[in-house]
Amino acid sequence: MVRYSHSQFPIPNAIAFGNSKADRTKIFFSTFYITPMSQAIFSHNGQIKPSDAAVISVSNIEYAYGFGVYESMKLRKGILYFLSQHVQRLLQSAQEIELEHPFTTEEIASWIQTLVNNLDTDSCNLKILLIGSKQPEDCSLYIIPLAPLYPDRKLYKKGAKVICFPYERWKPNSKSLNMLPSYYYYGKAKQVGCYDCLFVDNHGFICEGSRTNFFCIKEQTLYTPPLAKILEGVTYQTIIHVAKQNGYQVVEQDIRPEELPNYEGAFLSSTSSKIMPLRQIDEFAFDSISESLKELMQLYNVFLEECQGEFRF
Repeated sequence: MVRYSHSQFPIPNAIAFGNSKADRTKIFFSTFYITPMSQAIFSHNGQIKPSDAAVISVSNIEYAYGFGVYESMKLRKGILYFLSQHVQRLLQSAQEIELEHPFTTEEIASWIQTLVNNLDTDSCNLKILLIGSKQPEDCSLYIIPLAPLYPDRKLYKKGAKVICFPYERWKPNSKSLNMLPSYYYYGKAKQVGCYDCLFVDNHGFICEGSRTNFFCIKEQTLYTPPLAKILEGVTYQTIIHVAKQNGYQVVEQDIRPEELPNYEGAFLSSTSSKIMPLRQIDEFAFDSISESLKELMQLYNVFLEECQGEFRF
């Protein structure tokens, strides 16, 4: 596993994500843990280019100030999961922060599929990055292939540990590039051996993780923070669909950290982690992973196998 960050590659006039001399992959946005990919290409506004051709000017104010939105999706064994939902949410996020652009749902989906067809791997993650501009026609849409992320399998059996931090996201319904607090608190969580962190709002309610959605479970009922306070993840949507199809009830309600003993269990959800059971939140620990949560995890895995990447609300 190779770790790269943009601080390792000082470039005078541009920020780059591309090949080094050793044919390694560099990603300019934040820091990723990735393995070298044999075909280093990306898509920019529908054109497939080698990664070493990707530059963003250091004078790009919109990029420097984080005026953009992004999506992360996965390709597994040739199956591109939930393409239409990810593209739709990308555009909804852009609308939420008033980022005007010329791109349509159809062409973005087509560009993603074209890039996938030109990769020499059948499994990877894809980051879709839309950077705004003063003029809509000058916006840029990047589609970047990354090595797939797989959580430690042991965590699905024993449960993960998370820690809470006070933070309330600006425009939580948008997946914007305003990621410094998430990056910072995620790093703090990793320093103390946690899988992720949970953000607690100004009223003392748990909202979501730094890159995950949060659920509690009791018997056949899922409890989730109100949608107005969180980013409605694509995995979040599909989990709720699977739960309802199998007789679970879903309740939106505020949840305080001190109320966690009232539930049988809790879990996180995301594109890469699917359903990640939680064993410990701060100092509180669940006795075990509840049977109802184990059942839901199994149901969701079956759904992913059978849906072939397609999902209709």
